[in-house]
Amino acid sequence: MENLKEKVHSRGPKERRDGLKRITTIGWGLFFIWLGFVLMINAGSGLILLGVGIISLCMQVARKYSGFDSDGFWLVVGVLFVLVGLWEMFDIKMPFMSVLLVIIGGVFLVSALKGKGRV
Repeated sequence: MENLKEKVHSRGPKERRDGLKRITTIGWGLFFIWLGFVLMINAGSGLILLGVGIISLCMQVARKYSGFDSDGFWLVVGVLFVLVGLWEMFDIKMPFMSVLLVIIGGVFLVSALKGKGRV
């Protein structure tokens, strides 16, 4: 992986920008195709959110394996879209925010117990 990063960083600014633009354009294309497909079959908002979350996560994986840094914000957004999509699809009756707060609290506790001190 380090060799790939060196290869990407050895490219000029235009090639790097073009590579990121290509990945972003592919992501937007997949987003609109997914949205149109799910709306055509009238599958519901849960499947839309699940697909958008998966696309967001795959885009970060593509960035990482192309030698670029992944974006933490879009990783979190992708995970949240997947979770909310599954929540909608399975019609879970528990409030999502309360479960999310418990999970966040658990992450803080595990982080502190492992000695890292921060999430």
